[in-house]
Amino acid sequence: MTKTYLPTTDHAVTLDASGQILGRLATQIATILRGKNKPTFAPHRIEGDRVIVTNAAAIKVSGRKLEQKMYHRHTGYIGNLRTTTLKDLMVTKPEQVIERAVYGMLPNNRLRKELMKRLTVYPGAAPEKKDE
Repeated sequence: MTKTYLPTTDHAVTLDASGQILGRLATQIATILRGKNKPTFAPHRIEGDRVIVTNAAAIKVSGRKLEQKMYHRHTGYIGNLRTTTLKDLMVTKPEQVIERAVYGMLPNNRLRKELMKRLTVYPGAAPEKKDE
């Protein structure tokens, strides 16, 4: 009887977002999170590595997306649909731009929430780890 191979260790992949295109970076992150770059990929398991993205404030977008791309969220109250542009979001929360792009590229199932927990985005350089 053969046993199914289940990997037990995961690694952290660090990506530098400075000067990279938003969509191309997001597809690369989604592929690593799902583990599609590994020979042991299975769609029903989390086999990908953790991803740490630094310098999220330095990403690039093409065309006039900074002014034209809109992000919507609803407060839960009637008629309270809040809309913000990519330019405003890059000033206030640049890490959320990458998180939203990756979120849209992951499968819409129970694994998406768990995969997003494995993504860490820093607007600048990664903070130094403190020794305890």
